[in-house]
Amino acid sequence: METNKTKSSGLALLPFLVFIAIYLGAGLILQAKGEDMAFYQFPSVTAMFLAVLTAFFMGEGSINEKFSIFAKGAANENVLTMLMIYILAGAFASVAAAMGGRDATVNLGLSIIPVQFLVAGIFIISAFMGTATGTSVGTVSAIIPIAVGVGEKVGLSLPLVVGACVGGALFGDNLSMISDTTIAATRTQGCEMRDKFRVNFLIALPAAILTIIVLLVVGQPDTITEIGDLSFSIVKVIPYIAVLVLALAGMNVFLVLVIGIFCAGIIGMLYGDLTIFTFAQNIWTGFTNMNEVFFLALFCGGLSEMIAHNGGIVWLIEKLGKMMKGQRSAQIGIAALASATDCATANNTVAIIISGNIAKDMSREYKVDPRRTASLLDIFSCVFQGIIPYGAQLLIAAALTNATLTNAGLSITPVDVVPYMWYCWILAIFGLLSIFFPYADGICRKDPWNWEYDVAESSVAERKHIIEQ
Repeated sequence: METNKTKSSGLALLPFLVFIAIYLGAGLILQAKGEDMAFYQFPSVTAMFLAVLTAFFMGEGSINEKFSIFAKGAANENVLTMLMIYILAGAFASVAAAMGGRDATVNLGLSIIPVQFLVAGIFIISAFMGTATGTSVGTVSAIIPIAVGVGEKVGLSLPLVVGACVGGALFGDNLSMISDTTIAATRTQGCEMRDKFRVNFLIALPAAILTIIVLLVVGQPDTITEIGDLSFSIVKVIPYIAVLVLALAGMNVFLVLVIGIFCAGIIGMLYGDLTIFTFAQNIWTGFTNMNEVFFLALFCGGLSEMIAHNGGIVWLIEKLGKMMKGQRSAQIGIAALASATDCATANNTVAIIISGNIAKDMSREYKVDPRRTASLLDIFSCVFQGIIPYGAQLLIAAALTNATLTNAGLSITPVDVVPYMWYCWILAIFGLLSIFFPYADGICRKDPWNWEYDVAESSVAERKHIIEQ
């Protein structure tokens, strides 16, 4: 999109406002009525579909012309790449869980961690699981029942245990190469996952280390009790480690996920947990498990193109530009955009998909390195996803905790956990510090962004070759 050739129009943003009003409004109404998981009762894809319909009723041109614009955005290379990665990541998670890898990883971690360090250990286990599986909700669902059961037994603060688990899961989700948030952030900004990881890691790691120190201090149990036997097979952890190592080594993410899927499948068949038929069924289950984010990204890609065509992005940049004087204020604006969108949608992936194209235009306008922008989008949507009490992570964690407790007099709510979300609070501090003191931007300085070809300087020759061909 050429911003200098597109007429500015604030009205073009109305479809996004329709989406937020429907999705957030339905959640608030159901929350007031006491519905469980209130913000997840009205499907985000349906709300986005209504927003797309709104866009079709706006602007000039025939339905065919408008659909052509929509299709251009939905069929964008970055959008289609994102969709393929989503379904492969879903297949890997499904197959690895079906063959017992998820349970083996949790039991391995709990078996080697001394009880007196259990809370910090829960954070570390959740961080590994979140990074290896790419899902914070899946990590919370797997670990909370075990962690809460052990925590109740040894007299730990339950909100502290839950906060450690959710915090670690969000750390992993924020950094994972196969996380839907990482996929969305890097594809919308057009940068490599490993480069975003390098920037993101230097912000998230200090926050994680400080969180572990805090949990070691405040997480001492009242009594030291043996956890008991937690059986596991180390072989079943291999697929997670393989995906993590290969992704960090810079292997193509499609190949990484395919290797992970078949590695988990072969191990599952050798151990008798899978047959060739259940292996195939779990691949398909993994594909379908990603249907919400798949359709959401597809609709949002087309909708963003329509809004850009009608001048909405130009208008937004013009308004935000009055508050932005340079790279630092632009980065604060990008962080605020991701934060506000997450608070409105209660879903960090949705927040990144919605705000990604806007952030990319802001990034180009103020020459903020896209690897930096991708990191900010993921970090600040992660921060607020962990501290809003109506987000899926805290809602599921509280529900599983109450279902696991054996003492009828004990129960917690998501609000009880918010003060103990140490990682998210500390991550917000380091995220802001990284804007004013760019200590995490080593890769950006070493391999600067080439704005003419819209790639890192090291990839210019490859991009030229592609263009020539």
